[in-house]
Amino acid sequence: MSSLTLFHHVRGLTPGVRELAERLRAAGHEVRTPDLFDGRTFASIEEGFTHVQSLGFDAVTARGVAAFAEHPTDAVGGLSLGAMPAQTVLQTVPGVRAGILLHAFIDPEQLDGTLPAGVLVHVHGAAEDPFFVEEGDLDAARAWSAAHPEVVVTVHPGSGHLFTDSSTEDFDPVETDAVVADMTTLLDRVG
Repeated sequence: MSSLTLFHHVRGLTPGVRELAERLRAAGHEVRTPDLFDGRTFASIEEGFTHVQSLGFDAVTARGVAAFAEHPTDAVGGLSLGAMPAQTVLQTVPGVRAGILLHAFIDPEQLDGTLPAGVLVHVHGAAEDPFFVEEGDLDAARAWSAAHPEVVVTVHPGSGHLFTDSSTEDFDPVETDAVVADMTTLLDRVG
């Protein structure tokens, strides 16, 4: 068994994010899902983004880092917006053994620290997701992976940004099953 802190996406700690965490718990892992929005959820990415702008991206990231520091785990992960605090933890907190980044990847040079050598990082995104592809996340992930074999990038068919969240219109059950299988394997390896 291993432990994971999983940060939610821009729409908040939705029922779909909770369900994803529950699937990992059912596989035998401890999963924490800190609520970075104090209970608020949003019906769309745009509404969530407006809320994040009012808080500030740095403040959201700081909330995530602080939540992780309260109860450190073996691994850290994030969905879309949640990749920011997840990668910041990976790059600045010693001892984290794995990272799982869903629907996003930030060029490590844009954040403090760097991805530590030897730490397994799995990145998942959709091939036609405009956020993941057009905003440069996929290119950055592939570039980093080319030089760091511990970074594994998996591109899934489809265009849904939040395809692993069953409470969104983007949900893809087949691709989510594949992501959960990969996450479980990675957490088993870390544990």
